Amino acid sequence: MNYLAHIFLSGKNTDIQIGNFMGDAVKGKDYLSYPADLRKGILLHRQIDSFTDQHPIVKTSKKRLQARYGHYGGVLIDIFYDHFLAVNWSIYSKESFTDFTNIFYKNLERKHSALPEKTKLIAPKLIAYTWLDKYQSLDGISQTLNGMTKRIKHNIPLHLGIEDLVANFSELEADFNEFFPLLQKHSTFILHSLDKQNEENTSF
Repeated sequence: MNYLAHIFLSGKNTDIQIGNFMGDAVKGKDYLSYPADLRKGILLHRQIDSFTDQHPIVKTSKKRLQARYGHYGGVLIDIFYDHFLAVNWSIYSKESFTDFTNIFYKNLERKHSALPEKTKLIAPKLIAYTWLDKYQSLDGISQTLNGMTKRIKHNIPLHLGIEDLVANFSELEADFNEFFPLLQKHSTFILHSLDKQNEENTSF
């Protein structure tokens, strides 16, 4: 899953959201240097990625893409799934999409000093260019893929992914709507497990 889903699956706790958002930038046991709720977010991020990468529905989605993307096909599916979360937002949340993203932008700016260096470079751009909002439209997805094509070192035509999204839109959306409730349930379980661990570690 990409940024939007990771943040959404973190619940209402701001620090868990921020920890989940920065999860890719924190390697190995480095998460232990962060406060408890940021740690939860980082660990939740890892669990979401693991569950997603191994799930047969997601593997089916990847097979719908052309072979030209190689292992970057998984990156495309992460972005496409964020698009389907954005366009189906009212199914999964009672909060408006705009309120959700605007609140996150403000919290991310407020928590900037707590971010790892790699995320500190990304966060201002995400806020300034309202990256999360771009997931709502095909034009926004196309802009995202064009930017990624320019940034990656390998000559992978990620910008052409919009063609695969349009060609397989109904099938991919059905995959997402079948998979996402399962991921929500798994994420809730992980959060409860992390809360329980924290309680046990702090009890005397």
